[in-house]
Amino acid sequence: MSELPSVVFLGTPAVAETTLRALCSAGVPVPLVVTAPDKRRGRGNAIQPSPVKAAALELGLAVTDDPNDVLAVEADLGVVVAYGRIIRPPLLAKLPMVNLHFSLLPRWRGAAPVERAILAGDERTGVCLMAVSEGLDEGGVYARAETRIGDKTLDQLRDELVGLGDQLLLAALRDGLGVPEPQIGAAVYAHKLTVEDRHIDWDATPEQILRVIRLGDAWTTFRDKRIKMIDACLGESGEVAPVTVQPEGKGPMAFDSWRNGTRPAPGEWFS
Repeated sequence: MSELPSVVFLGTPAVAETTLRALCSAGVPVPLVVTAPDKRRGRGNAIQPSPVKAAALELGLAVTDDPNDVLAVEADLGVVVAYGRIIRPPLLAKLPMVNLHFSLLPRWRGAAPVERAILAGDERTGVCLMAVSEGLDEGGVYARAETRIGDKTLDQLRDELVGLGDQLLLAALRDGLGVPEPQIGAAVYAHKLTVEDRHIDWDATPEQILRVIRLGDAWTTFRDKRIKMIDACLGESGEVAPVTVQPEGKGPMAFDSWRNGTRPAPGEWFS
């Protein structure tokens, strides 16, 4: 087997941490990890490192939040996974870079491709190993893999895509990238989700409501208090039937338990 190339890794959230660990487990040299700066996270609002930084420190890798540090590192390739920041031309001139993007490009370029694919009711999605260019997700594609969306939740689908992407990346590092193919077709952009995107519109179709719930953190209100909709299904008449809810300030509970405790008036429903 030929020697594996050394890579600078650029990523931030937990999905990128998974790929970083896969690279290290495969014996890929990683001289530097670049990630977002520490920020206040979670309960207590304490300053914490990104998941990628925490993993890099655990793995004994050099890590920085200054992308310009790449300019002083010798490596064969840059690998980008959910980095969350624009990569400037001087870095691209220094080091060829590839990106694992979780969509079937050119559909769903941008920040939230998996979420948008679910909300749009796409039947299939996938992951592309693409060349990083100055334009937003416009680079040529070295390899891609597809999967059916079905009724998978966002977490389930994202985990599957990360696994597929890791396989594409490691195969390319072992066998060579080859020549990227240009993206063909009209570009569709996956804008970052807002809180309102997860607000359930009960006038929407049952299928659309269930898609929102499958994203996680879907919410509605009842008597002016917010309630998370954790899980739901289609009822016998084709309506959305809540299964698990989480009232404000409480833990998740069965919908029937919530209804028995709240006792909605006839015709009273979420909004």
